[in-house]
Formats: sequence, structure tokens, C-alpha cells
Amino acid sequence: MFTDDALDSVSVQSLWRKSQQAGRNSRGCQTRAVHSAESEVQSVSMTVSCTQTEPPEQTTEKLLQTNHNESEPPGLKDFLQRVEDVVIKELVKNGKTHAFDGFQVNWDNHSQRVSFLHCLQHPPAQERGLHVTSVSWSCTGSVVACAYGRIDDGSWSTERSYVCMWNLNRHGLNPKQANLVIDVPAAVTALCCHPNQPALIAGGLYSGDVVVWDTSHTQDPVVALTRMSADSHKEPVHEVAWVPLQKKGEFGVLSASSGGRVLLWTVDSDQGRFVLNTAYALVWQQVPHSSSISFKGRGSRTVGVTSLALSPWDSDTFLVGSEGGLLLRCSLSSKTLAAAPSEGQSVTLRAPAVFSFRPCSGPVHSIHCSPFHRNLFVIAGTDGQAHLYSLLQANPLLSLRVSDSYVFQIQWSPTRPLVFAAATGQGEVQIFDLGCRSLKPVATIKQGGADHAATCLAFNCQNTTLLAVGNTKGTVEVWHLTTHLTEQSPTESNQLEEIANQVSE
Repeated sequence: MFTDDALDSVSVQSLWRKSQQAGRNSRGCQTRAVHSAESEVQSVSMTVSCTQTEPPEQTTEKLLQTNHNESEPPGLKDFLQRVEDVVIKELVKNGKTHAFDGFQVNWDNHSQRVSFLHCLQHPPAQERGLHVTSVSWSCTGSVVACAYGRIDDGSWSTERSYVCMWNLNRHGLNPKQANLVIDVPAAVTALCCHPNQPALIAGGLYSGDVVVWDTSHTQDPVVALTRMSADSHKEPVHEVAWVPLQKKGEFGVLSASSGGRVLLWTVDSDQGRFVLNTAYALVWQQVPHSSSISFKGRGSRTVGVTSLALSPWDSDTFLVGSEGGLLLRCSLSSKTLAAAPSEGQSVTLRAPAVFSFRPCSGPVHSIHCSPFHRNLFVIAGTDGQAHLYSLLQANPLLSLRVSDSYVFQIQWSPTRPLVFAAATGQGEVQIFDLGCRSLKPVATIKQGGADHAATCLAFNCQNTTLLAVGNTKGTVEVWHLTTHLTEQSPTESNQLEEIANQVSE
């Protein structure tokens, strides 16, 4: 028997055991102690910076007080009142004067001399004594290409040659190692880079062939080659030029040779060949009459072409110079049949000459049309002079003595309307400025002595401070031109117009 007190004790103990067991079999409802920490940042030091100005009113008052305190220079007020009318009169007069028309203030530090940059060379060509016969800049202005051959007499018609290219913008330029060398089976006599596509180059060979190379194809760069055929030249090719065709964006190649033929080719890149588009023959009896020369007894003899230039103003006009000093203006659209045998050519020969200028005393080596005036062009040759002509007059407007030796090439500046340069047989490049009172050269680039002729030159139309010059040493020298040779003055175009309007004697 349990008493009430015993029952209560048993009940309490039983309940406590059950609660302990329940605690072991179930989760508690009390979370663990939460640990916390406090962190704070306190700046150690503080800097205050400020600017304070006095009120404008106070500053003005101080200045007025200072000015009032200073004594006025004696007689200054009377003097200013006395000369006021005279000064105003002179200022009005100076405002109407033209004494300083065209004057421009330029505070830049201009270079005062032509500086030498690079001497590019291909050792295998120099070891064989080859000459640089032509230079041409790519349309981007970064690559200069040169052709190797010979300008002297000799039995070298079957001698192999080279076309070399240097990228002047490429890091680590090695002047003694060209970026690309093309082996050519004959001496290269003419070279011309494409006006829009930097990888294409047209060339003329001593063998009479015309070729186009694609420098992006390093293994086989030949795109088209005329090879020996009835349509091709039989004599050395002296000039090649890219000519825009009727279809927009397409160009043909115009070539001229000492055999008296000027041929216009289209390029069939799929077949790797040229297609003769138009053929011109220059014959003595069809040369337009000029009072300054007689053509009696010349008969049907052809005119050997030694130089050619396209007009940048008229796509139909081109100029040719001959071995005998003849200078002719020609038309690409001429329909006159040539008085010469076709010799089996696939197209009919045409007579392109429409006007003759007063001839020179020897072969015409170079012609170049002005990029700033549609009627002006310059020529040079064996007489050592540069002759300035207008398309509208037979006689030259001006003749300048350039050298006591031959002049191999002449070219207008692409940025200065009155400036042109000439490469001479004495190894010098003479630069003339028609705006100067003296007709002497304004700059002379020496190529290392008279023993090595300067055979060719080319201005860079993109980087206009660069001039490339080839020579008989087998090197191409690149020069940096001064700013006064490259920057056009405001009145220069007007001066050129005045020269063009002169009447030749």
C-alpha cells in the first residue's frame, strides 16, 4: 500500500525520467549560444584643404585705392590725347594693306636639312654589279619596291635579275635583307605598284615581256606574263603604268617599248595571262606636223618610245618621249589606223599621236604630269636639262640646267605645286622650287659621288616626307625631306597658274 506522499514522490520521479528520455529522443527548442564580435574603423588623422578668395568688390576697391595712391606719370594723359587721331588713322590704313597676304605664322620647330634614313640593299644583286633601274612605293606608302637591271651597254639580255621589297613600317627592319625577293628571268627595266591594291606590281622586262606579280603569293607571285607571242613587245619595255578601264574599279596595264609599240593589256588572273586590249604604233609619217621639226625622209620608220606618262586630269591623254627626242601628246581613244604592218597581232594597230611639241636634242628619259595643274608637265633626258611644257603650246615654257650629265628621271612633288626633283648621272638628286627667284636647286642630295649615277627616284604620296632614290651602286636610299619642301604655301597654286598662262617664246 502506498501512501499519498509516496505516490506523489513516485509520480514526480516518473515524470522526471520520462522528460529526460524525451530530451534524449527529440531536438531541443533552445539555440546554442551566439558568438558575436564588433569591429570598427577609425581614421587616425584628417586633412582639410580649402581656397578662399576675397569678394570681387573688395579686390576692385583695393585696386582703385592703389591706383589713386600712385602718382600719374607726368604728361602721359596729354600725350595719349595728342596722338590718338594719328594712331587710329594708321591702324585703319594697316587694316587695308595687302603687304602680309599669304603670310602664316608657324611656331613649330622645322627641320632645316634633308636627312638620310635608310640604305636598302640586296647583296646578291650588288655582288653581280646590277643597277637599280626603277623604284615604286606601294599605295599604302609603307613598302618600297625596286627593280634590278643595267643601264649601261653590254651583253646582258639573258641575265637574271630581281625585284625586292622592304616594309619600312615593319619592326626590326634589316636594310641588308629585303622582306620579299622575286627572282626574274630577265633584267627588269620598269616597275609600277598598283594604285589601289598594295600586293600587285606591274613590271617590264628587257626581253619585251610584261608581268604582274602578287606579293601576297610568296611561292609563285606571277599573276600574268605576256611571254613571247605576236602580240607582245619585241624590244625592251621602258615604261609600265596602271590604267583605269571602263568598268569601275578595274585597271589595265599600259606598256611602251623602244620598238615603237604602246600596248594596253587586261589581266586574266584565272588563266594567268594577259589579253591584248588595244595596240598603238608610232610611225614617223603619222606624227603631227610641227614647224620646229621636219619629218622628210623618215618614211614608215617607227618611233622608239623611251618614256611615257599618263595625265591624272584626262583619262584619255598620255605623253610619250622617243629615242630621237620626239615629244608627243597621244589619245587612248584614237581610231586612226597606223601605217605599220600588224605583224600578226590579234588587234588592229592604231596611230595615237595628236600633237607634237618641240623636240629635245637627245633621248627623252622621263616625263611626269603635274598633279596640281591639268596642262603642265616636265621632261628630262640626255641634254641635262629639265623642260617645263604646257599641253597647249609646242615650245617649253621654261628650261632649267640640272646637270652636266644625263637626267634619268624627273618627278613633281605630290604636295608642293612648284617643286620637282631630278635624278642625275652625276649621282645627285637636284630639287627645284619654281617659286624662288633663282633657278638654282633649293636642295641637293648627294648619292656618294659621280661614279655612281642616281638612276631613278620616287616621292611617297602617303608619307610625303619620304623620297626613295635608286643608283648604280645597287642600293635604294630613303631620305627625309624638310618641311619647306613638303608644305604648300597659300599663294603657291596661284603662282603655278601664272606660270601656266605664260606664252612660250
